[in-house]
Amino acid sequence: MRKSAKQNRESVPAVDVYIAGEDPTSPTPDDEAVFLSLVRTTLDPQQIERVRNAPAAYPHEKCVMAIHWHPEFVPLDLIAERFDATFPEADDALIIPTQHNVVLEYNGFAGAEVDCYSASFNQKVQLLLHFSDENAAKADALKSMLKYTFDYRNTQLLDLIEALRQPNSPRSELASLQTGADSKVIGFVLGEAAKIQEFLSRYADVMRPDMFKNRIVRDFIDSGRGRMEEDFLNRAQAFVKAVKEIVKAEFPTRYFYRTEEVIEEARACGAGIVVPHPEQFWPILLAEYDVDGYEVWNPMSRKYTEFLISVVMDRSERIGFGKRKPLVFMGDDTHMSEKVKEPRWQDPAKADREIGVQPAWKDVSVVARLASAGTDKRRIVAEYRDRLRG
Repeated sequence: MRKSAKQNRESVPAVDVYIAGEDPTSPTPDDEAVFLSLVRTTLDPQQIERVRNAPAAYPHEKCVMAIHWHPEFVPLDLIAERFDATFPEADDALIIPTQHNVVLEYNGFAGAEVDCYSASFNQKVQLLLHFSDENAAKADALKSMLKYTFDYRNTQLLDLIEALRQPNSPRSELASLQTGADSKVIGFVLGEAAKIQEFLSRYADVMRPDMFKNRIVRDFIDSGRGRMEEDFLNRAQAFVKAVKEIVKAEFPTRYFYRTEEVIEEARACGAGIVVPHPEQFWPILLAEYDVDGYEVWNPMSRKYTEFLISVVMDRSERIGFGKRKPLVFMGDDTHMSEKVKEPRWQDPAKADREIGVQPAWKDVSVVARLASAGTDKRRIVAEYRDRLRG
């Protein structure tokens, strides 16, 4: 599959990468080194500098809200340095990490992004939970629920690997039709998946649990860039992505806690609750769950920002006196693991995200719409902070 280190490094057709008599599913020491680099969580000096050095500063930004972002394995002290460099003049900030299905504390607050299931419209959804650190310390039952969800959610990687290793399965055939992948592409992906499966068997006991992610497959294949044809690898990645989407769509939701259960337990712990990128699952806007607000802008969900603001504002007006009114939120959805990669291996769409950078707050029409409702970002930050400290 990959060329030996002794071979020249010119790009070659994929068909020529195979060596006669070599088992394309048999991992090499080079393959193992690539895999270990992908699941390693200790940062080298260059990676530390990539985290520290923010690409841009916003000295005129005084109020910052970041309630939807993922530290992953990047140390929070380094993230704090990056944040300070990005917003050197900020005088009001509400910064809460939202690790997937794990409650993580930072600077007096804690948060998590939770996978759950809404039976009323038969769909997996996500919620952002936020706590004061005092309330997070008392959330043992909720943390137990999240641990179960975390462990179950991680099995999706194994499902993906299994699907990629079955070239004649309905999943592979559908993905092949969708992407035009031929037998060479499918065979190559099968071999790469077999290698990853072998390494997962070897190192599962020593890997950090949060490293069991689907992106291992993408990044493992991308390590061949510069040694194999770009077009061939692009077709392989398109096939992998198609299979991944099929696996995600078929992933059983019956093992997730129900949305109402998560909300009930979160409220019992004094948590705030925000619905992230609701445009990805529209029915949640009609469910009228007991939440503090909705995310109206996100790098993945920014097409309907003004419409979503109107929905939230209209709902706020209908709520009676003394009841908690829904707030407008924006989330940058930053994944810090993307920052530690060499720039050539980064996903540009994810690498450009920055904690607290949400351009829609400056949009003239958004500012005007919020002003007509008597609010703005600073008021929303103050209101939500008060709710969390309750």
